[in-house]
Amino acid sequence: MPVDVKQIGERVEKEKALLDRIRAEIGKVIVGQETLVDRLLMALLCNHHVLIEGVPGLAKTLSVTTLARVMQASFQRVQFTPDLLPADLVGTLVYNPKTGDFTTKKGPIFANVILADEINRAPAKVQSALLEAMQERQVTIGEETFALDDPFLVLATQNPIEQEGTYPLPEAQVDRFMLKLKVTYPSKAEEHQILKKMARSHVRIDVEPVVTPADIVRLRELADEIFMDEKIEEYILNVVEATRNPGAHKLEIADWIRYGASPRATLYLAMAARGQALLEGRGYVTPQDVKTIAMDVLRHRVIVTYEAEAEEKTAEDIVAQILQTVQVP
Repeated sequence: MPVDVKQIGERVEKEKALLDRIRAEIGKVIVGQETLVDRLLMALLCNHHVLIEGVPGLAKTLSVTTLARVMQASFQRVQFTPDLLPADLVGTLVYNPKTGDFTTKKGPIFANVILADEINRAPAKVQSALLEAMQERQVTIGEETFALDDPFLVLATQNPIEQEGTYPLPEAQVDRFMLKLKVTYPSKAEEHQILKKMARSHVRIDVEPVVTPADIVRLRELADEIFMDEKIEEYILNVVEATRNPGAHKLEIADWIRYGASPRATLYLAMAARGQALLEGRGYVTPQDVKTIAMDVLRHRVIVTYEAEAEEKTAEDIVAQILQTVQVP
């Protein structure tokens, strides 16, 4: 069945107004950080989760809470600490001595948007409980299994692993996040705006909820229909293959790569490219969409060798070299 790209484009044009309104509402609170805001919207469109890394004070938590306020959806923030237990997150059975029965007490994970604040400050059992819920979209309490809400979005923040008191997430668990974002310092001009807006003892900026869960489901279905040419699909496959077999693409970086990206990266890169096209207001994917999002999809999926670390080469350096070398259709 032929794809009507023109019709998809017209639908995208209609929905772009809603996406722009969401951006505008978030922009009332968040100064700069346009890339972070767009990636959070992309996670909503793709129905997957985001890991946000950056030093304290860069508005990671504020961005997520503002997004939740713009949505007419339930929201829970969980502050991860070294003494947090899995039951504190998913819930537990509570014994009633009068009746001798157990009743289920659901945890904060039963919400549309979960902010897992400083996820790398909690031990492995808690991280595993969260990541299992992310993957299966259900949790088991006692002998009963509960489906999680839809949409269900986990936005986890973490401090860089060099900071004290953190438990770095294993690579296999980090792989379950669609995107890993690195938040950097604002520019001097942006910081001046932040100073003018926020340097007060009490700041409360009202934002209007402009999007409902039904809107998100509709946008998600539209993102799935964004047209992707087979040449773009081939380009995505080549980029991911280059992380595993760089020699096939005339890249002399095999000694730097211990493990390449998994097939999950291929799926996420295609979905994210469609999401990027929708955010740009197009009904079709371009190679630039893939290049724009590739770093956030791949930076946590390429595991470097000790030789690369000795030469001070990071996964980001490897991904950047792959994007510069792999032929663009």
